[in-house]
Amino acid sequence: MKLSNTEKSFSILFTILVLFELITGNIESLQVGHFITKPAIVASLMFLFIKTSGHLSKSIINLTLLALFFSLLGDTLLMFVDYSPHIFTIGLVAFLIAHVMYILVFLKHRNTRASPLGFIVILLLYASGLFFLLKDGLGDMLIPVIIYMIVILSMATSAFLRQGNVNLLSFKLVFIGAIFFMISDSILALNKFYQPIPISNVSIMITYALAQYLIVLGIIKLQQK
Repeated sequence: MKLSNTEKSFSILFTILVLFELITGNIESLQVGHFITKPAIVASLMFLFIKTSGHLSKSIINLTLLALFFSLLGDTLLMFVDYSPHIFTIGLVAFLIAHVMYILVFLKHRNTRASPLGFIVILLLYASGLFFLLKDGLGDMLIPVIIYMIVILSMATSAFLRQGNVNLLSFKLVFIGAIFFMISDSILALNKFYQPIPISNVSIMITYALAQYLIVLGIIKLQQK
């Protein structure tokens, strides 16, 4: 994968930023740093995107920035879930909106000749297994979680549907990023509603940071066929 000098420099700094978040987010005495580094991850991607997206259409730029903004809002809210049970729900809504924005971006380059049926079957099997594990622990969150699952499955499907209608690099980066987003959210859901997962903070953050990085980079690398 060929990266510009700006993208190479950013990738190094982004990796360092994620490492700092992994450290500050898991050491109680460094929690102040956590409140800076976690939102800085998506904020830095917004900066990169603004700097390198001049070749894209205004609608793609605006929708992508909205996706990143609501992701940043969700990240910020989820840092305060211990203060109120309602904050988790609001954070969930913020990420749901972020996914909808990404769906709108991806659908702009939907390949109408591509059939997503096989991929959807795989997603439904995955979602069914995940829901089977989660259902007994959801309680009042049953409906919100079902809605969220539908939206993120739609996001992954819309990323898949770009195949053949954009350059291969853009497709691969965005599609892999969407899969990492599903994995990150799945780990978070299992940890919260099923049972605690060892070093879940680390696995959630790594997969989430990769997801956002790959999706943003994939959109930047877009060259529609």
